[in-house]
Amino acid sequence: MNIPESDLPRIAVVGGGFAGISLAKRLRGLPVQLVLVDRQNYHNFQPLLYQVSTGGLEPDSIAYPIRKILKRLDNFYFRWAEVESVDPDRRILHTDKGDLGYDYLVLATGTRTNYFGNKQMEKFARPMKTIPQALDIRSLALQNLEQADYTESDSQRRALMNFCIIGAGPTGVELAGAFAELKRHVFPRDYKHLDVAEMEIHLFEGAGQVLPPMSDTASRKGREFLEGLGVQIHLDTLVDSYDGELLTTKDGKEFRTANCIWTAGVTGALVPGFPEGSVDGRTGRLKVDNLNRVRGYETVFAVGDIALMQTANYPGGHPQMAQPAMQQGAHLAKNLKFLLEGKPMRPFTYKDKGSMATIGRNKAVVDLPKFQFGGFAAWFIWMFIHLMSLVGFRNKVVVFFNWVYNYINYDKAARLIVRPFRRKAEKDAAMADK
Repeated sequence: MNIPESDLPRIAVVGGGFAGISLAKRLRGLPVQLVLVDRQNYHNFQPLLYQVSTGGLEPDSIAYPIRKILKRLDNFYFRWAEVESVDPDRRILHTDKGDLGYDYLVLATGTRTNYFGNKQMEKFARPMKTIPQALDIRSLALQNLEQADYTESDSQRRALMNFCIIGAGPTGVELAGAFAELKRHVFPRDYKHLDVAEMEIHLFEGAGQVLPPMSDTASRKGREFLEGLGVQIHLDTLVDSYDGELLTTKDGKEFRTANCIWTAGVTGALVPGFPEGSVDGRTGRLKVDNLNRVRGYETVFAVGDIALMQTANYPGGHPQMAQPAMQQGAHLAKNLKFLLEGKPMRPFTYKDKGSMATIGRNKAVVDLPKFQFGGFAAWFIWMFIHLMSLVGFRNKVVVFFNWVYNYINYDKAARLIVRPFRRKAEKDAAMADK
């Protein structure tokens, strides 16, 4: 990978998400050679992906170049590459751009979409974990609305305007609320000859409440907000199949829809090469001790969503959110410094700062360690926290002005089909025709 040899210990970091960036930034001044590998050349602010999917923001306002974020680091190298496997015994990372030897390896690969073995949902439902996937959802939704505007079939038109979201966690709830606001404020002005009232938004959840990871107060208020926006909620409901046209639930209900979005779960984005004893089979996460060391290896660490650190307070591992990832990354940077200085490393302790979700205009829920609340105050706090958490001054300014514009004008300006969506089979057929 054309990394110069050095007398300094080499730390290889895989992943430029919240955990990887938090770690790398705090290694500044440490006498090491740092190599960060990622399949994208940018850091993606995932909590705002749903706004890209629904036309509220352009993708470049929630992404920031990794090289620019870490430009002040000494002895830093970035490699745009796909990691294929790791040989932890020989300390070699295998990528599509070549092999990389290391002294210490930090895996911050995050998660990928988990379809729980449902191959049909994997083929036809749209995930939302990356910017390209968010743009696919935006294009698909707008293309279907355009088609609904000229189709003569009533049943086809209703299917094109039917949005089914699988999973009522924070991502699903935020996405459902955003589509509901498009239906209420934006689409009636864009599609004046279309009866937008026919548009339906269905939210499916296998548990008995929306926002299952959050408090009962947040769940109750979240449901009230969604129902007030016209979202149809289906609790204790598992989706059985979807063939691109017909969605069927386990209890036999059927929904004709051209818009099926999967937000129901994630699994660890595991790098092949670790034995079964180092991997949790249920979650796909790497088992780590309280120093973030992968089980069975002294020189391999994992931080963020890929790391499963089981403690008394978190027997199932820490929440797969930005805060635990950033805290683990920052703490591991300190421990690596101690390690290089020959000092004992210190165990990680998560400081829970709460969780939150927004449902729409002036509507959000916030869970703090000692109390919970919802409404306008929660919505304002949600906006402030997310705005301040964005990387880069430009992104903060752009997002702020977009939000102000959207709030004043009841509008979402990024309703563009810049890259028409086609399913893989359609793309393959088009390529064959050429």
